[in-house]
Amino acid sequence: MNKLILTLAGAGLLLGAMATQAAPEDDRMKLVKHFKDKYPDIKMDDYVFGALAFDPDAKSQYDSIMEFPPYVGELEKGQKLWNTQFKNGKTYADCLPNGGKMIAGNYPMFDEAKGKVVTFEDAINACRVANGEEAFKYDDKKTMGLVTAYGRTLSDGMKMNIKVEGAGAMKAFEDGKQTYYARAGQLNFSCANCHVDNAGNRLRSELLSPVLGQAVHWPVFRGGENLVTLQNCYEGCFKQVRHVPDMPGSTRFNNLEYFHSYLSNGLEMKASVFRK
Repeated sequence: MNKLILTLAGAGLLLGAMATQAAPEDDRMKLVKHFKDKYPDIKMDDYVFGALAFDPDAKSQYDSIMEFPPYVGELEKGQKLWNTQFKNGKTYADCLPNGGKMIAGNYPMFDEAKGKVVTFEDAINACRVANGEEAFKYDDKKTMGLVTAYGRTLSDGMKMNIKVEGAGAMKAFEDGKQTYYARAGQLNFSCANCHVDNAGNRLRSELLSPVLGQAVHWPVFRGGENLVTLQNCYEGCFKQVRHVPDMPGSTRFNNLEYFHSYLSNGLEMKASVFRK
């Protein structure tokens, strides 16, 4: 009898762990089904283009712009920063996994030792501090912005691969999910109201982009050389619904990025692209 109880208890723990791990994938697959049912003619891989997936003419214009991107000079500045040696002679490539190549799709990740979500920006700053340099300000577009803009291009073609494993990671994921679906601000809107319920519809003159694929292409360059990060976008969305935003790099925004990025798992990254 004791053996049977132990066996059942062990099975219960295993099933509990499996259920915990399955929950994020359930969330993602429900959204995949939602968009497949609503837009059966759009291929899943095309969601990496955001709202352009709904507008062939706009996508054609985008393709033309991307042949000669107007922000190349900014990316070159980012490349220079990326390759500039620290005082000890090392570079980012010396302290990031795989020399910084094909890794950005693993971020954000949950760091068990630190008990929190770690973004690609956090990894950049950890590299700097470990090599005796000062950390960049999280939202400084001329330093952190340009370094990550170039650094993420080294992962172009990698499929988003966010992991949610363990109780701490699940808690952070659920916190990000709560932020994404919670109505807030004077307009009482949530992220999902626009990017799930109304994705593909127009808000004034602009098509609303779908949540699937949203996380794969940041930072973006709007209207030329104006660099905008994903968390800058969160700030803007909060303000548009008249809600006080957090600062980029906050726990709430990092957890939101963690949840948000997971939903694009399996889609190819294409960083630092043009957007209107």
